[in-house]
Amino acid sequence: MTFYTFARSVVKSILKPMYRIEIIGKERMPQSGGVLLCSNHIDNFDPLVVGVTAPRPVSFMAKEELFNVPVLGNIVRKCNAFPVKRGMSDREALRKGLAVLKDGNVLGLFPEGTRSKTGELGKGLAGAGFFALRSKAAVLPCAVIGPYKTFGRLRVVYGNPINMDELRDRKASAEEVTDIIMLEIKKLIDEHRQVSA
Repeated sequence: MTFYTFARSVVKSILKPMYRIEIIGKERMPQSGGVLLCSNHIDNFDPLVVGVTAPRPVSFMAKEELFNVPVLGNIVRKCNAFPVKRGMSDREALRKGLAVLKDGNVLGLFPEGTRSKTGELGKGLAGAGFFALRSKAAVLPCAVIGPYKTFGRLRVVYGNPINMDELRDRKASAEEVTDIIMLEIKKLIDEHRQVSA
């Protein structure tokens, strides 16, 4: 058993009693090959929730500060996460992310770059579009629909892969591609938003 598998089972055992997590569409994730998994970001628990509901292991880009916390930093690193400097272009993080996709693995991103304080979907940063255009990975939108309330219901919805052929062929901008990804995430939120938590 890998550390990732062990950590995933531990996290799942903690989250399961806290939240009633409903998973929709996880069969839409390709079973092999690189996948860019893009989700909205409403809570600090989002990486854990997406990580335990995704049908494949996910490597997340995480803020650099987490890796400097004693013990936690080592755990986060062992769970396939890698650091990114926020607020600037981090070439090493970009290279690492592309390598994850090239190796046929799943790269998890929160395109908004930070947690939404209102719970509403914010504007995505160009990084998501960069990875989508610079790789041949499938681009999969995901929506975490809360709110996070103890014993309340959480919904994690995986959408269909976004067709990137035309966008890659005409060399669309990273900003345009990110906007398209965010629109697909918004559609998932609007379609599956819970009437009552």
